[in-house]
Order: sequence, then structure tokens, then C-alpha cells
Amino acid sequence: MSVRKYFSEENKLQIINAIRVAENNTSGEIRVHIEKHCKGDVLDRAAYIFEKLEMHKTQLRNGVLFYLAIEDHKFAILGDAGINQKVPENFWEEIKEEMAEKFREGKFTEGLSTGIKQAGKQLKQHFPFQKDDVNELSDEISFGTDKEEK
Repeated sequence: MSVRKYFSEENKLQIINAIRVAENNTSGEIRVHIEKHCKGDVLDRAAYIFEKLEMHKTQLRNGVLFYLAIEDHKFAILGDAGINQKVPENFWEEIKEEMAEKFREGKFTEGLSTGIKQAGKQLKQHFPFQKDDVNELSDEISFGTDKEEK
């Protein structure tokens, strides 16, 4: 089964809307990447995806990636250098805990949406929306392919 099948069209739209709402108040950029499996260290894989999605190319280096390997029950939140210099040290861990609670209940869409909204609040504090802001990265969810994961 394709990883896309884990999320209904309504679920996908809910996640994309959470990204758009979060980004509406900040110049920060949020992406979500979902795949079935993560062989090896989840942070290494998230860093690879972060680079593959060219998230490090934002002007203020304020991109945030939410990475989820659904069948392996692994996930990570990875912020770029600009945001990591500004947020409290345990910030990503606090968001991960909230998300993990939802994930344990099988509520992946709700967990991702909650994490995205929390990240958006923090991004708003440190990277407020500017009237000339440009959406530098797609709000669409990126999905791993079965071919990539083997």
C-alpha cells in the first residue's frame, strides 16, 4: 500500500491548511514529509529530506520540517539554523511530546496539525510576517515512494 493511502484527501487538506494558517503569521516555512519506513537514525533521514526539499535555501534559514515514517513509528522535527538560534533549547522536544501523544492514539493528522500550529506560534515570535513575504517553499505534503525506501 502506498504511503499516501494512510491519509484521506480530507486529512491531507487538514495538514496543508495547518501549514497555511501557521505560515500566515510568519515568514517561516513549514514542510511535512511522510514515508513508510526510516532505516537508520530518524534525524539523519530528516536531515537528508530537509536538504532534498531544499529547505536550507530560505532567505532567513527559518524552515521547519516535520518528518514521519509511519510504519516504523519514527518522527522528527528539524529546524534550520536561523530558527534553532532563536527557539528555546527544548522547544522541538515539547512539540514532539504533544505530537507523540496524538500518534499513540492513531491520530496522525491531528498530531501533525498540532505540531505545525505550535511551530507556527514560535516562528511568529521570532520571524513575524512581513508585507513583502513570499512563500518560498511549497505547502504541499511530500511523500516518500516505495522505491526510495528500499
